[in-house]
Amino acid sequence: MTTTTPTPVGGLPEGAFDDDPRRYEHLTRIRLEDPEAIARAARERKPHPGVVLGKQNFIVAADHPARGALAAQGRPEAMADRRELLDRLQLALANPAVDGVLASPDIMDDLLLLGALDGKLLFGSMNRGGLAGFVNEFDDRFTGHTAAALEAIGATGGKMLTRICLGDPATAGILEATAKAIDSLAERRLVAMVEPFLSSWVDGKVTNDLSPEAVIRSVAIASGLGSTSAYTWMKLPVVAEMERVMASTTMPTVLLGGDPAGHQDEVFASWGAALALPGVQGLTVGRTLLYPADGDVAGAVAAAASLLRNEEIAPLGQKSKEAAQ
Repeated sequence: MTTTTPTPVGGLPEGAFDDDPRRYEHLTRIRLEDPEAIARAARERKPHPGVVLGKQNFIVAADHPARGALAAQGRPEAMADRRELLDRLQLALANPAVDGVLASPDIMDDLLLLGALDGKLLFGSMNRGGLAGFVNEFDDRFTGHTAAALEAIGATGGKMLTRICLGDPATAGILEATAKAIDSLAERRLVAMVEPFLSSWVDGKVTNDLSPEAVIRSVAIASGLGSTSAYTWMKLPVVAEMERVMASTTMPTVLLGGDPAGHQDEVFASWGAALALPGVQGLTVGRTLLYPADGDVAGAVAAAASLLRNEEIAPLGQKSKEAAQ
């Protein structure tokens, strides 16, 4: 199986891609004639060597389209072209500092067929039923990867968006479904990456409260879901007073990028400060890097990668022994 590499178009600015409409037609042929190829690709894939405290992980997120959220950098349908999205994903994943991907099943399957996931962490997106703009958006049903499906493809774990709206009765159902998903993943020793928010309806639109107090409260609620937290990670936004936020949990935490409105340098500076805090295990970022304002995907990925720590943190007892010597 060969990997399709994005090909810059001659004469266009860096970041432009080959626009041949047939460049991914072989994926259609495989899906049509040999759908079992996806399972074979998953079995034959080289696994990631494993996560270690201090060696921060860089995961590219690409599960937004499955929820109907196609906007990026002010463009309402930036992620609508699947061929362009695959170009951008492969360019990001080609950087050896990128440890893995967070994707919905359709995108994960494409990347497996392209051979783009060797040595990578795989996180499947589990609940995509809370469609962007849906009247029942808080009723975020689990319509994506299941724990069993993630185990079958050799994934690291599954991610779930857990928006908590105290004024919407659908919240009770999503909390229960999240707890069951955490348990199902834990039974298989797979990571549950939980992305909690305290949210509300504002002018008919779901809005996340990004105050430190709200994020801390969402972490407290999400941390107690499921019968065990042994395999639970947090996926949290970078907000003000991140020191207080990270003091609210002992769970491994990855930072999400969202679709920030600020200048890229300011965004990266805020990520860098948060990555220096105890318990932060890396970045899980999508639109910010895949659709940068200047179009330079490789440059944006490299800049983000430069912020990560890559040195294993020794246990406290071991540090004491080393100091005594």
